[in-house]
Amino acid sequence: MVRALPLTVLLAALPAADVLARSASARIDVVRSPVATLHAVRVDLAWPEGAPRGTLRLRAARMSAPDLGYAFANVDWSCPLRREGKDGWRCDGAVRSRGAAPFALDVALSPVATRATLARGGARIALDRSAATPTLSRIDLTAVPLAWTQALLAKAWKAGRWTAGEGDARLSIEAPARGPLRIHGPVTLRGAAVDTPDGTLAAENVGARFDMDLRFDGVDQVRIDGALLGGQILAGPAFVDLASRRVPVRIDALQDVDAWQVGFDWRDGALLQANGTARIGDDGAWRAFEVRARSDDLAPVRDAYLSGPLGAAGFGDAALSGRADLDLAMAGGTLRRADLVLVDAAIRAPARGFAFEGLDGDVRFSSAGPVASRLRWRGGTLYGIPFDAAQLAMTSRDGAIALDGDAALRVLGGTARFAGLRLRPPVAGAGLQVEFGLELEAIDVAALSKRFGWPAFGGTLSGRIPGARYVDDTLAFDGGLTMQVFDGRVDVARLSMERPFGIAPTVSADVTLDDLDLAALTGALDFGGITGRLDGRIASLRLVDWQPVAFDALLRTDRAAARRAGARQRISQRAVQDLSSVGDATFASTLQSRLIGFFDDFGYSRIGIACRLADEVCEMDGLRSAGNTFTIVEGAGIPRLSVIGHNRRVDWPTLVERLAAVGKGDVKPVVE
Repeated sequence: MVRALPLTVLLAALPAADVLARSASARIDVVRSPVATLHAVRVDLAWPEGAPRGTLRLRAARMSAPDLGYAFANVDWSCPLRREGKDGWRCDGAVRSRGAAPFALDVALSPVATRATLARGGARIALDRSAATPTLSRIDLTAVPLAWTQALLAKAWKAGRWTAGEGDARLSIEAPARGPLRIHGPVTLRGAAVDTPDGTLAAENVGARFDMDLRFDGVDQVRIDGALLGGQILAGPAFVDLASRRVPVRIDALQDVDAWQVGFDWRDGALLQANGTARIGDDGAWRAFEVRARSDDLAPVRDAYLSGPLGAAGFGDAALSGRADLDLAMAGGTLRRADLVLVDAAIRAPARGFAFEGLDGDVRFSSAGPVASRLRWRGGTLYGIPFDAAQLAMTSRDGAIALDGDAALRVLGGTARFAGLRLRPPVAGAGLQVEFGLELEAIDVAALSKRFGWPAFGGTLSGRIPGARYVDDTLAFDGGLTMQVFDGRVDVARLSMERPFGIAPTVSADVTLDDLDLAALTGALDFGGITGRLDGRIASLRLVDWQPVAFDALLRTDRAAARRAGARQRISQRAVQDLSSVGDATFASTLQSRLIGFFDDFGYSRIGIACRLADEVCEMDGLRSAGNTFTIVEGAGIPRLSVIGHNRRVDWPTLVERLAAVGKGDVKPVVE
């Protein structure tokens, strides 16, 4: 048994085997080549006397190519051996290994060159090696499934997994006795797809043409210079859709102990030009990142690069325009530095009623010393409410951006004044945090009502919120707001919003009504006619996507307030009908019911109605209850009329339909 043998010596022995014996066998512990090593090798040669060819069988318990990351077990190659030329040999047969489908292996040997072709289906790998340059091998790959190169990918990127695609390449493999293994040459990819177990990095249907240069040594190096030809790439929250565009790319990567230091250059025309560096751990985690980027046309950038982040924020339909420059640095998952410059930029999200027009200036962020910036805009809308031009001066230090003084915006004929605005970007697992104070002065409620599609309420909205905080996608307010409407007051307290700019925003609040003029209120609502004054509360109000899903409401007339205002307490027959419809009620009189039709309105002592909404069911109540009935209107004078509700549990969608019918006048009275 031979302990160790170079592959060249084994091949050179084949002619001698033909001369010395009709059959021969050999056992060799190790056979070495510049690319791979075979262990526990057995070679059997049979050549019948006078035959033009023999049979060669080579078996190995293991074949390993550690520099390429490959290892195979129970390799078995059997082929007909024949002479080719004066001193050459050729053998063509199937090679098998445990757990793999067979390949067709064709090997041609001569004193001056070794040529081998490995094929399966339409895929082909061809090796060419000259004796004059024993440390250099050339490999041609044609339509090779990228899955075949998984071991080579794992050498550079442990977490990466090819899932689809094929490629062509003309590679040179340099394997000197002393020095790094080097693989270089042109590569073409078609339909490439790759991902990681945690899904943070992935690509699909990517095409590419580039020159590749890989060096595997104590410090591995990768250089890629070429172009991507369409496809989609996911990197963390960023989703890049190249469609069918050609994007020149250059990547230089150097591996140290546990991470790759990567430099990159990206040229996607006017859409995006970027260059920078990144430090990526062997586990795929981004440990540090610096980028300088520029877009001369933001309009197509949304679909090409920003659909992921904008969609997650609820602005998937946002349209962009203008120009932008960005200089950004992150380390350890924390933003260290950012400088965003905007030139005549705009963002418009009509479905969210959100827009900023004519954005100019810069926004600068620093995790250390102070940096100043200034941003201005021509106008915009928030929840469909327009605001005028403004300019903000800001200073960033210690990981936060703060306004230099107050900022006042003209909104619906009034003023919204922000004080102490301070923004802290996501850091160490915590999300975006914003703090500010807000003061509203004389906002036109009629204009506000029109924007939200409410009835034509009049009056003004004023109030002061000393502190508001946006944390974990929830906006919570201290203090409250006051609206002067219908000659009375509406106070809003404990106001908060979840996902204010995201999907299905949710609002929570407590609302108090004090001394509202019922004549003005019912006139605006087209709810018959009632005179007097109204108090009430809507506690634990909760709106989801601006639709009520829960509240505890109680509305009652205030006799004392009516007397102070000199108002009579009268209710029209139309209002009685409307209340009866909403409250699932009937009305009754101490006189004969036929007399009611002769009166246009009636005197009342008190009116009260309550609803506790939960799980789309409204638990109804009124001034007082008796079993399943409750009093909504308590009459006074002649005729003495009362409105009695008969169903304490009302389906909320049904109640909403009744309210809509009231607005159209489509209700009929029920008289007992």
